[in-house]
Amino acid sequence: MDFGLAFSYVFQDKDWLRKVGIVALISLIPILGQLVLIGWSLNITKRVIDRHPEPLPEVDFGGDLARGFSAFVIGFVYSLPITLFALVFGILDSVVAGQSSSDAANTLIAILSLCFGLFAFLYGIAIAIVLPAAYGNYIAKGNLSAGFALGEVFGLVRANIGAYLIVLLGSFVGGLIAPLGTILCVVGVILTYTYTVAVMGHLYGQAYNAATQNRVVVSAAG
Repeated sequence: MDFGLAFSYVFQDKDWLRKVGIVALISLIPILGQLVLIGWSLNITKRVIDRHPEPLPEVDFGGDLARGFSAFVIGFVYSLPITLFALVFGILDSVVAGQSSSDAANTLIAILSLCFGLFAFLYGIAIAIVLPAAYGNYIAKGNLSAGFALGEVFGLVRANIGAYLIVLLGSFVGGLIAPLGTILCVVGVILTYTYTVAVMGHLYGQAYNAATQNRVVVSAAG
């Protein structure tokens, strides 16, 4: 993993401002624009996996839109457990609150809230680690079902958990960079956010390569 390269490779492309600018403008289109942005990021992931000499791609509106929609489906399915858990918690909370306002009921609600908060926190971390592996497996294999091949996805994470922790760190750093565009008003925010998405796409590809390389080494050693 080359953490620094994920943040610098964009500027190594002589047409980086045009490429990033076009995607940034497209991202302003409601819903479709965000899907294209995500798909463009996964195209970067694919090019990194394929070790393409120029990881930063031109916009492929149709292809990026399809990839972005697939990524949305993958993310939605992986987030279902926490969504369902929140729904169940909301129902239980309403039932308990409606039955009584006693100290016992309030204590039960507090315990349920604590349990939900802990579960949401742990599941959020798990998803932040697993989802990049799911995206990488999907984009490398070229079919949506690969994103749900849990054995392969978890296998990637197990093969190089360090790589996916670096991706997690990258998302944290990216979250700090994206708002910096406020200095340049709206245009700056759009550009820095698009740049951050490009960084994450590169890290996804690096993590997939690192994990698959580790699996090959382990298999050869065995």
